[in-house]
Amino acid sequence: MSRPQQASPPGYLGQIRILLAKELTVEFRSRETAIPMAVFAAAALIAFQFSFDLRGGTLNLVAPGVLWVAIIFASLLALGRSFSREVERGSLDGLLASPIDPGALYLAKVSANVILLVVLEAVIIPLAAILFNLQLFQPTLLLTLLLGNIGIASVGTILSAISARARAREALLPIMLLPLLVPVIIAVVRATALAIDNGPWGDIQPWLAILAAYDLVFLFVSSLLFYVTVEK
Repeated sequence: MSRPQQASPPGYLGQIRILLAKELTVEFRSRETAIPMAVFAAAALIAFQFSFDLRGGTLNLVAPGVLWVAIIFASLLALGRSFSREVERGSLDGLLASPIDPGALYLAKVSANVILLVVLEAVIIPLAAILFNLQLFQPTLLLTLLLGNIGIASVGTILSAISARARAREALLPIMLLPLLVPVIIAVVRATALAIDNGPWGDIQPWLAILAAYDLVFLFVSSLLFYVTVEK
């Protein structure tokens, strides 16, 4: 009688897919991160609109910064929750001791955070277009948003893992994250401003190249060093 064949363990991409599905299932069942993010960002945009006299040339100069301030500070809610569930339930050590590649766990967390940011922007971009009377539905802006999301998530996820076991992790994460995001903030605000003004592709491309290089470096280095950062 032949032995039943054992299923082979999933490969690297398979592990990412399984972990990402788990992250999204937990989040969209509880909705404890996506809804607060959207409410916070929408409230920030409305507050900026009624607090400042944004008209004409001033509007085009200030609106990109206002939009990205809302996105980045709302993203802190998602990033702060990246590893809190596992730490609170004591399951993080079990995940790290399992056959799962630590890099796959990191990339799954990054992907989940990017998706949350995309959901957030699907809500606040139309709102910003209405509040500021801007044409925000452009391919170059969508590409800027995507590269900016990856930059925020790649850095924020590894820092969330580092601060996950700290008592003051809610305060520690922004302190570590915001200085490292300075290149991303400068690039996304400049690219967004050029996209809003229908600037030439040649002017936008260098900023997008900076974002792409930043994303690749942090994704590669963080996926290699992830296990070291979450060890006790």
